[in-house]
Order: sequence, then C-alpha cells, then structure tokens
Amino acid sequence: MKKIGIICKSGRTEPIELVKLLVPWLRERQYEVALEQGVAAALGLKGFEREEIPGMVGMMIVLGGDGTMLSVARLIEGRDVPILGVNLGGLGFITEINKDEIFGALNQVLEGKCPVEERMMLNIKVFRESEEVGCFTALNDGVINKGAMARITEMETYVNASYVTTYRADGLIISTPTGSTAYNLAAGGPILYPTLSSIVVAPICPHMLTNRPVVLPDNSDIRIALKTETESVYLTVDGQVGIPLHQGDVIEVKKSDNTTKIYIPCGHDYFNLLRTKLKWGER
Repeated sequence: MKKIGIICKSGRTEPIELVKLLVPWLRERQYEVALEQGVAAALGLKGFEREEIPGMVGMMIVLGGDGTMLSVARLIEGRDVPILGVNLGGLGFITEINKDEIFGALNQVLEGKCPVEERMMLNIKVFRESEEVGCFTALNDGVINKGAMARITEMETYVNASYVTTYRADGLIISTPTGSTAYNLAAGGPILYPTLSSIVVAPICPHMLTNRPVVLPDNSDIRIALKTETESVYLTVDGQVGIPLHQGDVIEVKKSDNTTKIYIPCGHDYFNLLRTKLKWGER
C-alpha cells in the first residue's frame, strides 16, 4: 500500500483544509496520494476522476459524514480497498474518527495496528414485466417509500419463495446490520451488531401494528411485489440513489457477494459508540 486515495464531502471547505495537512504528512512517510480533480486543483496538484481512484490505491480515506462513506462504499464495490472514515458531519456511525484524532488513528492504521471489519452489503434488483430495470448495491439499506400524496402502499413479500405477508404501510426498509442504526432504527427496528450476517425487514408505519420488524439470515432471498395502483412510490438505496416504482414491479433483495472493508479505530468499543451517539443513560 504505497498509494492512498482521499475523497471529500463535496461543497465544503473544511475537508479541503484537512487535505492540505494530510498530503504533506503522508508524503513525509513515503506515500503517494490520489485526490479528486476539484480538491487537487485547490492545492495545485494533479487530480483524478472519482471513479478512477479505487483502482489506483491500497486504501481510501473519506473526509465527510456517513453519507460520503456510503457513496464511497458503492464506488469501491468489488475491490479489496479498506476505508478509513473521518467524521466531519453529524452522528457518524460509520465515520467514527473525529478530525482531531485523524493523525493518531492514521499512524496506527499505517503501522498495521488497527483491525479491518468486513461489512455485508445488499444486492437489490428491480424487475418490470420480467425485465431488469434497476440494479443497486447497498451498505445501509434499500427503502420502498411512498410519495407525500400517495396512499398507503401494498407490498406482497416473500422470503425464499415462502409467502410472508402483504404489508400495508407507508413503506418497507430492508437493512444490513450496518444500516440498522439508520432509517431502520427510526422505524422501530432492532440494532444489530455491525459484523453480523443478517437482514432486517422493517415496515414503516404499518396499518396493522402487529406487523413488526423481522430479522432474517443472510442467505435469504427476499422478493417484494408492489401492488399499489400509483406511480408515487420509490426505491431509494442508501438514501442516495434509486428508481421510481410502478404497480407490478418486483424488487429482489439478497446478500451481495461483495463486502465493505472498514478500518476500526484501535480501542474501538461499539457499545460506547451507541451510548455516545444515541445518548443512552442521559436524562
């Protein structure tokens, strides 16, 4: 690993100021750095298209929030490139390192002292009249959700070809353990330890209160047929990409063959993270 990629949250000056410190720090330690063109231009350096960087580097540093981290996870899908996330955003469940900790944490990473966790991802496909019209990979979740003026959504759901139920709800969340602290948590779903191999199916505001979130094994094939007579229903992946859905569309979800590799800070304690971010124990 002699070349390190750095990707920043766009539209903010704070990451660029941090890059100005990072680049010489890494070069002093004999590492090359690959930057996006916009960031590189601000420093008077040569830059690359974001899509080029994963194929050039041995690790990636992400400066931003969980949203930036999610986009990079999809960008490097299928490559053995671990990510070190630095939180410059809000909660930061995936980007755990604060900016004032970055040099100490990075030094430990480069010395091989920090573990790498492999996080499962989801493969999500949309079929319309038996034709594939969308294919996505998610680190957090896939969400079927109605538009603001749409009526309640009906979603006929199967697991491994066995009929589960027809959810009548505002939507449905299919989440990884990493995504269990995102929209799934807000919808009343369980928190899963991030290295588990499980999938959560959680209805959003179900018509029947007995429709509760379900935790499935990671080898489950989930199939959801949209029964609602409306076009105001959408599939959103990791809150960033997606596709409008039509009546009769079928959404198929299964575990991806790829994982996201994330550097975990030395001395990391997931339960301390939960206490801190979710303010457990406070009054």
